[in-house]
Amino acid sequence: MMRDFRQVDVFTDEPCLGNPVAVVHGADGLSGDEMRLFARWTNLSETTFLLPPRDQRADYRVRIFTPVRELPFAGHPTLGTCHAWLESGGRPARPGIIVQECEAGLITVRLTGDRLAFAAPPLVRGGPVEESLIAEIAAILSIKRDDIADAQWADNGPGWVAVLLHSAEAVLALDQPDCDFDLGVVGPYPPGSPQAFEVRAFFPKDGKTAEDPVTGSLNASLAQWLLGEGKATAPYVVSQGTALGRRGRVHVTAGDGEIFIGGGTVTLISGTVQL
Repeated sequence: MMRDFRQVDVFTDEPCLGNPVAVVHGADGLSGDEMRLFARWTNLSETTFLLPPRDQRADYRVRIFTPVRELPFAGHPTLGTCHAWLESGGRPARPGIIVQECEAGLITVRLTGDRLAFAAPPLVRGGPVEESLIAEIAAILSIKRDDIADAQWADNGPGWVAVLLHSAEAVLALDQPDCDFDLGVVGPYPPGSPQAFEVRAFFPKDGKTAEDPVTGSLNASLAQWLLGEGKATAPYVVSQGTALGRRGRVHVTAGDGEIFIGGGTVTLISGTVQL
């Protein structure tokens, strides 16, 4: 049957400079295998499927698929899906506050002006990284162990482990690594720069290592780490995608015990798909 469809660029106000997500509306009746098949066909990092909520506190439910597996939560798909839901006429129960239901639970999304921001979900795994893995990461990145200032598990669903380098310049100088796990790399810009950090995100795909243009889930867990240990102060802005010719901007804010990860969202494709 024909279903409404949108492709949304996330973490950018300018088309084609962020991270795209495909959104299928009215996905009732589709099996998990059918969703996975379509996600593999789009070949984007994530494709999402909008469904009626099961929890009465939620405004909608979403299932999130990579080309190979379903995710309990992901950041830029959350913002892109919320954008698509609102654009298609969705009306939240509370003005300016949208509640998304996903496999990770209920995620709060705020609408402030033209910008959406999601509340960082709890970590599945946090804490220090064992020294043997840090040494392995240094070898994977072709850098010295001393080039890594710190490391932390930053897993809120996808499985991120993160390392902090001494500068944004060092992050941008990295060559494409070869790794079989999700690896986030962050480094600070000099004080007074428009952006506080440069972030890069590497993950295995089809037997190779891919780089994600802009990554909401990673930036959420990085914010929990960096703010929690006093390595950053909110609000701040992250630059990501620079090495790929993108210009992603992630806005991190904090208040009332919560951290919010926000950015611009732009619809590039709107129509229908046969599913």
